[in-house]
Amino acid sequence: MNFNDLTKYTKEDKEKRKLIDDILCVNHSFKISSMKLMSKGVEYSDIAFDSVQVTKYCPKCGREYPEDENFCFECLIALKEIKSVDVRDIKIKPVFDITKTNNYDSFEDIFSGENLEKITKFDFKVRDLKEIINSIKLTAFRRLDGAIKENDINLKYLSVLDKVTLFSKAFVELEYKSYGEELGYYEFGKIYVDDRQSDALQITTILHELTHFLIKEITSHILCHILDCSKTTQIESLSVFILSYSALNRLMDEYAAHTVEGRFTLFGYQDYSSYLSIEKTIDLEPDEIEMLKTIGNSFANYIKEILESFIDRDMLEDIKEQFRRDVMDSPDYRNLSFENCTLLNNRGMVQALKMIIVDGFAISMDNIDTLMEYDSQW
Repeated sequence: MNFNDLTKYTKEDKEKRKLIDDILCVNHSFKISSMKLMSKGVEYSDIAFDSVQVTKYCPKCGREYPEDENFCFECLIALKEIKSVDVRDIKIKPVFDITKTNNYDSFEDIFSGENLEKITKFDFKVRDLKEIINSIKLTAFRRLDGAIKENDINLKYLSVLDKVTLFSKAFVELEYKSYGEELGYYEFGKIYVDDRQSDALQITTILHELTHFLIKEITSHILCHILDCSKTTQIESLSVFILSYSALNRLMDEYAAHTVEGRFTLFGYQDYSSYLSIEKTIDLEPDEIEMLKTIGNSFANYIKEILESFIDRDMLEDIKEQFRRDVMDSPDYRNLSFENCTLLNNRGMVQALKMIIVDGFAISMDNIDTLMEYDSQW
């Protein structure tokens, strides 16, 4: 990967730079303002039923009612029961199908001379990347809406952890682990989270691992676009290989996940341990490390665009409030020194994707056994 070719395509990530500067200025002090979200409108339970247990709500205006009421006074529609829903048990079966001209079900077919020529040519534009992002986002939106309706869920009565868990399931399967030191990990279409953690750490773990999934998913979409092929487990396995065979790609991928996670974490509680463990294995110059972080930061910007469509400002404040309740340690701002505030412009992003995918495709041709092992895991 020739890093020097990308430096001319960089620009400052002004939003991220401003956030960090605001934290580090004035003697490195940081004042957290506790915000209490005001409910929208006045609940009937606050006026007429403040001493009565509410068990129903209006599906139109959201007003709450006691058991003996059946219709909303204002909307004149039937009330619904306030249900206790365990989102951990909800299965959404998230699959991002791609159907195109070619359907490769063997690695021999994928690694044809014609496909190698297509990959090397890399006929791909930023507008194609944006279409992929929008497609992933729209598909997840539809799944989430379907799950909410099918399970009769009122988001108002879910904890912030349950909300994050629910929307993440619109992208990828989520399971729980109760052993090992890892807080969580992503592997072959599933996120695994250690539910022994606090709610706050489960939230950031989910967002971190969801980023790994989305980078893999975007890579699969790009391969399908260039090869004009449907998405198969072989294409998925090729994406996993490309992102994992090289310590450089793993570093970029890990930095992107930390950057996205940090977007939804209180300043002073960022953790770069997994990124640093990879960096220690790489013998590169500091400017080359920074370029890898720039690629990761640029990838993270696209991932944040997806996630912020689901996590609005109110939900972001709820996540922050959950951190204030759960985390007892004092904030440590030293990890902000690992932040990269540089982005690739459109042309630079395409060049970075080309280097990652073209190099990875060529090397994967000599690693069929590894690819077949990956393929058996789906």
